[in-house]
Amino acid sequence: MTQTLPATRPVALAPDLTVGGRDVVLMLGPCSVESYAQTRAIAAVLAAHNLRVIRGGAFKPRTSPHSFQGLGEEGLKILRSVADEFGLLVVSEALGVEHVPLLAEYADIIQVGSRNMQHFPLLWAVGEAEKPVLLKRGFMSTVEEWLQAAEHIATRGNERIILCERGIRTFETATRNTLDVNAIALARQLAPWPVLGDPSHATGRRDLVLPASRSALAAGADGLLVEVHPDPPSALSDAEQAFPLEAVPELLSQARAIAAALGRGVR
Repeated sequence: MTQTLPATRPVALAPDLTVGGRDVVLMLGPCSVESYAQTRAIAAVLAAHNLRVIRGGAFKPRTSPHSFQGLGEEGLKILRSVADEFGLLVVSEALGVEHVPLLAEYADIIQVGSRNMQHFPLLWAVGEAEKPVLLKRGFMSTVEEWLQAAEHIATRGNERIILCERGIRTFETATRNTLDVNAIALARQLAPWPVLGDPSHATGRRDLVLPASRSALAAGADGLLVEVHPDPPSALSDAEQAFPLEAVPELLSQARAIAAALGRGVR
């Protein structure tokens, strides 16, 4: 049976690519941009499977100050270079107001991460930028707080908002976070913006990325944000949740099966 989705205000990323329309959109890439070779290898696989968006972190909000903090602007340059080579769009995170001009220059979508969901000056800054904004839910935030954060962006003039459920902190310790599929379905009913699911941060385990992806899409997610890596054990950040690049075809196959059951395609 074809699913009847609540009214959503689609976000156009390109003339032929929209988030929140009939098709679900997969945004895959490394947690951290580590090198040109690593990022290009991922971009080549995405392009070979007709995917359109590469995600990648250049500025990394790590819990430990001794962990890899990202390549900064050099990482953004690498992302832009490989994206242009393969005809991809870029989504990357701004950690602060000072990063917004750089992200606006190099990225097609500016991400506001979980830790910054209520960093209001940053929300206002991306609200004044002329780029779509991917807003992750805070890992200890309610759905209402998440949607109010989106309103902060919208009231500054930018309504090209994409919400992202990335898991919340609960009493459970078997996984990194708990994927709140209820929130995906609820946000699709309460807000006019499309919603993505992030199975990587939600589980923190690469062996759970596929089932979590299926559940997010079944709940009505308009796409997925997935961390992939050519050699997951060697990843400089979040290695445990990095999905193997060679397994991308299986992810696509399962995503297409769930999407088709709901009358949707995959881009």
